[in-house]
Amino acid sequence: MEEKLKQLAGKREKILAGGGPKRVAAQHEKGKMTARERIEAFLDPGSFTELDTFVEHRATDLGMDAVEAPGEGVVTGYGTVFGRTVTVFAQDFTVVGGSLGEMHAAKICKVMDLAMKLGCPCIGINDSGGARIQEGVDALKGYGEIFYRNTLASGVIPQISIIMGPCAGGAVYSPALTDFTVMVDKTANMFITGPQVIKAVTREDVSAEALGGALVHSEVSGCASLMFSNEQETFQAVRKLLSYLPQNNLEEPPVAATQDAVNKRIQGLADLIPDSPNKPYDMRDIIRNVFDDGDFFEIQPLYAQNIITCFARIGGKTVGIIANQPKIMAGVLDINASDKAARFIRFCDAFNIPLITFTDTSGYLPGVGQEHGGVIRHGAKLLYAYSEATVPKITVIVRKVYGGAYIAMCSRHLGADIVFAWPSAEIAVMGPDGAANIIFKKEIEESQAPEETRKQKIEEYKANFANPYKAAMRGYVDDVIDPADTRIKLANALSVLASKRESRPEKKHGNMPV
Repeated sequence: MEEKLKQLAGKREKILAGGGPKRVAAQHEKGKMTARERIEAFLDPGSFTELDTFVEHRATDLGMDAVEAPGEGVVTGYGTVFGRTVTVFAQDFTVVGGSLGEMHAAKICKVMDLAMKLGCPCIGINDSGGARIQEGVDALKGYGEIFYRNTLASGVIPQISIIMGPCAGGAVYSPALTDFTVMVDKTANMFITGPQVIKAVTREDVSAEALGGALVHSEVSGCASLMFSNEQETFQAVRKLLSYLPQNNLEEPPVAATQDAVNKRIQGLADLIPDSPNKPYDMRDIIRNVFDDGDFFEIQPLYAQNIITCFARIGGKTVGIIANQPKIMAGVLDINASDKAARFIRFCDAFNIPLITFTDTSGYLPGVGQEHGGVIRHGAKLLYAYSEATVPKITVIVRKVYGGAYIAMCSRHLGADIVFAWPSAEIAVMGPDGAANIIFKKEIEESQAPEETRKQKIEEYKANFANPYKAAMRGYVDDVIDPADTRIKLANALSVLASKRESRPEKKHGNMPV
């Protein structure tokens, strides 16, 4: 037995060394950890159990019969984050460039299957040169089997992709199918076709960073949920993200300890809103004041900044927040904002996270670019997501909300369970200026003092319609509240709605506009 134990120790030592000292050193020189270092940095200390340590490839073509790939270029297993089980895989760039072959993919599929059986999150750490060309269609099969499992797991367990190096070609579609994609600035990139292919085909000269770096995907494409400056910061953020989420779709999110009383009145909250409906302010200030400990976790903070999507807590319980951002583009809805909010809403609904909507928008962004870009189709995603959601839905109308945007931002008519409005709310088909110009056009034109008449009619319209009381009279707003009571009202509503049960017509699935 002693000899066999020595043999085991020797084999394990060789595998744990990855691609060897030179390749490990090269990884470190790029500011990147090795696969096992990443797993240890991410999971609770000492909690990792590795699986399939001794798996090897069985390819023989194109010289692969002479290639040793310790661990098959990916480390897989399970461990805990804040004491809760997760499965994890980390591609090892020091071993054959972390390239994906048949058995590499089989290891990943195995921990994905395990996550589904256990009902726990699956975390993928991507750092790979892409498909292992020498394995041909077997590598492609591997990608397909991963994508298939991503889709089966969607809405059942949380899936998070962490991009910490290159991620190209077919490899990018697994992150795109997961719930959140987190990238490290300057060391991570994602693209379907790389700079060299693009230059050969379209003659465009672009660097990997400019084509598919973390900042590009965070600001422009929207493919990244979050980006951070280094690997350690990234792991801490993903751990925090997991703290808001349930283990699976059959559980409720965990309750966190807080010293913030739910019955706390927030004096001065109303002072954050300018008197003029056209003046900007930062909606984050309201969120920070209303929710536990002034803390929230924003998703896609750099993309479609005219809308905010974030997790926060009230009374220790997780909620998902969707809020117009008056500070950016006056908080209007557009193509990107609709996509961003709709995806966040559907995630929250899948994982039993109540939705709270803060509304302050003048409507949809007008323009040829928006119309030709499909704002009708994209805007419909927001309507669909809110209407489809069966979790508790609470809306707070903070200031102005006009036209179709009133409907789209979780109005009573899309299934909001409770709608509150602040006294500063203006709910109407359009803003007072535009409405008065249309409704009283003839009177203004025939007046001897058109400008004075126009101002008078605008004020008349404001007094009669630009307020929350018309909607409250119809029952579309449940209560007009003092802003100071917002936290109390939300906590009470969430408590009442905790027993909410609502079903949809039986069907295979709907046909969401995409």
